Amino acid sequence: MNPGFFGLDIAVRGLYTAQRNLDVINHNVNNINTPGYSRQIGDQKASRPIPLLNGTGMLGTGSEVIGIERVRDEYLDFKFWGENTTAGEWQCKRTLLADLEATFNEPSDSGFSTMLDEFFHSLQELAKDPGSEAVRALVKEKGVTLAKYFNSMATHMEELQVDLNHQLNTKVSEVNSLGSQISQLNKQIYRSELDGNSANDLRDQRTVLIDKLSSLINIDVNEVIAGKLPNGKEDRKMVITISGKPFVDHFDFTKLAVVQRDDKLNPDEDVVNLYDVMWEDGNSIAIRGGEIRGLLDVRDGNDGENQSPAYKGIPFYIKKLNEFVRTFAKAFDEGQIGEENLEGHMDGYGAENSTGIRFFTMLGEGNKPIESGDFAGYDAMTAKNFSVSWDVIDDIALIAASGEEGQIGNIENLNKLIKMRNNNHMFMEGEPEDFMKSIVSCLGIDSQQAIRMSANQQAMIRQVENQRLSESGVSMDEEMANMVKHYQAYNAAATMINTMSEIYDILINRVGI
Repeated sequence: MNPGFFGLDIAVRGLYTAQRNLDVINHNVNNINTPGYSRQIGDQKASRPIPLLNGTGMLGTGSEVIGIERVRDEYLDFKFWGENTTAGEWQCKRTLLADLEATFNEPSDSGFSTMLDEFFHSLQELAKDPGSEAVRALVKEKGVTLAKYFNSMATHMEELQVDLNHQLNTKVSEVNSLGSQISQLNKQIYRSELDGNSANDLRDQRTVLIDKLSSLINIDVNEVIAGKLPNGKEDRKMVITISGKPFVDHFDFTKLAVVQRDDKLNPDEDVVNLYDVMWEDGNSIAIRGGEIRGLLDVRDGNDGENQSPAYKGIPFYIKKLNEFVRTFAKAFDEGQIGEENLEGHMDGYGAENSTGIRFFTMLGEGNKPIESGDFAGYDAMTAKNFSVSWDVIDDIALIAASGEEGQIGNIENLNKLIKMRNNNHMFMEGEPEDFMKSIVSCLGIDSQQAIRMSANQQAMIRQVENQRLSESGVSMDEEMANMVKHYQAYNAAATMINTMSEIYDILINRVGI
């Protein structure tokens, strides 16, 4: 500092300080709509004073901006990430369970109750005229329609399971992409801050990426102090862990991978080639939240059976459909209901005195219904292969309405079959319709829970986000007030420079010193 122009130097410092603060305000205003942007403020302080020669004290040298700080509350970030993980999981479940509800399509004119009613109504029509070929053809067609309803349901659920498998692969790729971007930003931030500066905008970009990552999978985020930098500041390193294992360890990044299963969790309820999520090095990973947890629960959840997630997902509902067709077909064909051995379709006689014919069997090679005599057993029957037997499809005279041989007008066996519609011992839940209602009710309860949990989490996220915005967001009114304040300071410094200039002009040019 030149002692001869000491006052002018102080005024210039004030000019630069006001200008730097105005630059910061300008940056804030320009980023008011930038997602994840944190308000910045200039760290202004009085510059180092100088001692007076006569020992009368210290003389101030003006002001300076020693840094630009990023206004951020780390606690709110951590809270947001935790709530966002739960919100991602339940939002995913909410969407997927809504798709499952649409599959059941109950109550409606094309749902299970309608299909079952129409099938038993055709049997009642046959009871009025057991010799009518037209009515027998109607019974066959309604039986085929009922079977195809279950085929369609099971197929749709398997297709949804395949879709979720592809979504899982996509989400894991997204997680890896975010992890790679975060590790790259860690390098840029670390290098930018080695000289003591703050990489505010880069840190904002990293926070936005972590926000996205937290909705996909459960993460823990920490900045570990690894020592001191040459300038004396703390050497901080970002570590993001998933279930205790580092995912992003400062510059290092460990990928997740999807691996096809060797053995299926639920042999009767799963499609083939499903993915498991693991670390790229082959180690297992415990996923406890986020959209990936939601996808896994709905795709694999079989209420905890066979080491599956303890959640009622697609395999659970396929299992229930399989249980229905096996129990219903066994009761209708053989009359076996629980411990009771009643009379079923196999015990009656057709129009041409045939007996021992199953009405329901399953699809075989070439997706063709197998004959009654080739039926391997009900354990192999599923909702996907449930079918009217080839015997009945090929010859409607084999529909066993009569209870006695040679009596085509006898409808004793047919009446026993019709009564199964309201047999409340067929299932633990009661009648056939009660069993299906219990499945739909279970799905409805889970769907409502997902809706409530998702709504609650969204409310909590909005609250935390509002707190973050109140802390870190840019307020136009506040920035305009600060702009006026620093503008006045800039004018005052400029006026001081003009004043000092006039003083030096008088001193040098008029006094002649």
